[in-house]
Amino acid sequence: MPSDIEIAQAAKLQRISKVALARLGIAEEHLEPYGHFKAKVSLEYVDSLKARPDGKLILVTAISPTPAGEGKTTTTVGLGDALNHIGKKAVICLREPSLGPVFGVKGGAAGGGYAHVVPMEDINLHFTGDFSAIALANNLLAALIDNHISHGNELGIDLRRIQWKRVVDMNDRALRDIVVALGGTANGYPREDGFDIVVASEVMAIFCLSTSLEDLKKRLGAIVVGYARDGKPVHARELNAHGAMTVLLKDALKPNLVQTLENNAAFIHGGPFANIAHGCNSVIATRTALKLADYVVTEAGFGADLGAEKFVDIKCRKAGLKPGAAVIVATVRAMKYHGGVDVKEVGKENIAALEKGLVNLERHVDNVQNVFGIPCVVSINRFTQDTAAELEVLRSRMARLGVPVVLATHWSDGGKGAADLARKVVELCEAKNGFRFVYEDKDPLWQKMNAIAKRVYRASEVTADAKVRNQIKRLQEEGYGRYPVCVAKTQYSFSTDAQLRGAPDGHVVNVREVRLAAGAEFIVMICGDIMTMPGLPKVPSASKIDLIDGKVVGLF
Repeated sequence: MPSDIEIAQAAKLQRISKVALARLGIAEEHLEPYGHFKAKVSLEYVDSLKARPDGKLILVTAISPTPAGEGKTTTTVGLGDALNHIGKKAVICLREPSLGPVFGVKGGAAGGGYAHVVPMEDINLHFTGDFSAIALANNLLAALIDNHISHGNELGIDLRRIQWKRVVDMNDRALRDIVVALGGTANGYPREDGFDIVVASEVMAIFCLSTSLEDLKKRLGAIVVGYARDGKPVHARELNAHGAMTVLLKDALKPNLVQTLENNAAFIHGGPFANIAHGCNSVIATRTALKLADYVVTEAGFGADLGAEKFVDIKCRKAGLKPGAAVIVATVRAMKYHGGVDVKEVGKENIAALEKGLVNLERHVDNVQNVFGIPCVVSINRFTQDTAAELEVLRSRMARLGVPVVLATHWSDGGKGAADLARKVVELCEAKNGFRFVYEDKDPLWQKMNAIAKRVYRASEVTADAKVRNQIKRLQEEGYGRYPVCVAKTQYSFSTDAQLRGAPDGHVVNVREVRLAAGAEFIVMICGDIMTMPGLPKVPSASKIDLIDGKVVGLF
């Protein structure tokens, strides 16, 4: 079978204006084309859709990720194509890929095989420039902070308590901790600083949660950049930064429209990481899609413990969304990995390891069904090495939980390979739905963190040193207690230890750092050794990417 990029380059794309009109009824006058095959939808048109009823929202989530691979984005694309294949009007909503993973270890994020969004190279690289705009807005604020201090510091900003970091959309560990303003008085006051990756920026979170340009500007102005010497917070609006930041983001906020290999519509917009941010595409894109289609398929980053929890407790809470059904993606290979098998051996039949590793899937199913209250189906990405005996064990274990299992072959067969999954999802969307949040708005911050850790991660205890506990107490007293909690931790385990496979319980979650995201309106609690600026692996994906005879190769 050809590689993903070869499949994408061989695709017969339609002009995006044709896709928009035929699939969604969007006239060309409402599009701002970026070439022939991608476009932004005007905010005026988005605003005109408000009176329309909403379609059904379907969440695609997964088990805890493994090196064996699961295929969550591939399933999202395949399910969207499958719903259209069985005669439903459906559209998908995805996040934009970050260049960090593209050039790092994860690779692209446009799907796989014959369940792909295209133009694949554009989507995985610069796309429509949204991430560049977000980085510029973030770094403009950083420059204005240092400029304000250099010209007299009228606001009395305490150099020791500046919270705002610069960002770059690349994995670069050398930038995690740096010193700025060296070289003499003309360059400002030297201080310790650092970089985050763009997808961890509060500007990215604000971008994805904003409902309009006015809302975006208000949220940007609410950013707390640091604290004055008297302990009072200093906001971006006090530096008169929010207007210029909004100008930089005004075009980026328009949703991006592309297509799948089967020429179905796809919105790809925004891209916060799920292990260090809230891991969902933009509210504007999702709301727009819900007005234009009967079914909207979206994904939340990584496993249901991280991505789905933040989708529920942050995105759905803030945007007033209610998913009609959830798909939990898994592979037999990945579950054997969770059962202790080395990744090089997961292709061999191993019933004992599968039975042991199934606890990971069972935990995620329990969370989706009983903690979040969303009807769900398990979608198994079928590999040729999967044996009948292994698949029977899987079905039997899921039957005990009352959850259907569907084998899907969209990777090799496109939409028709996920037709059974599509029919099951349509059925679930009409089932009883007890959707709920993990905690209430009125719960104190520490109680919210405990609810996530104990109910979703199955931890026995949440700990933090005195400094962090005092930070949380102060945030509570300052009126931020009503905000949801955004947990930053490893995606590879229910615990904060990436090496603990399966479904560990009784572990301790330590909160080592707390960050206020006042514009995004959530509190980030950083646990374990998770980094907000990743590093590149020994052999990064960038070493395989090249341009040969005018064609991009090695992208995925």
